[in-house]
Amino acid sequence: MTRLDKLKCEACHSGSPKLSDDVLAEYMEALPEWQIINPNGVNRITRTFKFSNYKQAWEFSNKVSQLAEEEFHHPTLVLEWGKVTVTWWTHDIKGIHLNDVICAKNTEKLFLS
Repeated sequence: MTRLDKLKCEACHSGSPKLSDDVLAEYMEALPEWQIINPNGVNRITRTFKFSNYKQAWEFSNKVSQLAEEEFHHPTLVLEWGKVTVTWWTHDIKGIHLNDVICAKNTEKLFLS
């Protein structure tokens, strides 16, 4: 399987395929801190990143926002004092696309840099 950090997002539309459960499980091995959630029957991947204060969390939110604009793929971001929760999924397909796991991996890289 190709390393997620070597991939770029592709144009996605309503007919694009969701990741199968088996393929998603393989990719999730590369994202051990992330969880699959299923609000309203729609799979999403999410992680909360912790910081020492609000300013650091805010700066991280800005970095994730920049990534989202570069990839033209946008997550839900919840900014709180000392933490940011990032949730990726593809609205058009109501589920998880390869773009979501690529962006999750790139979000991890931002956190570690």
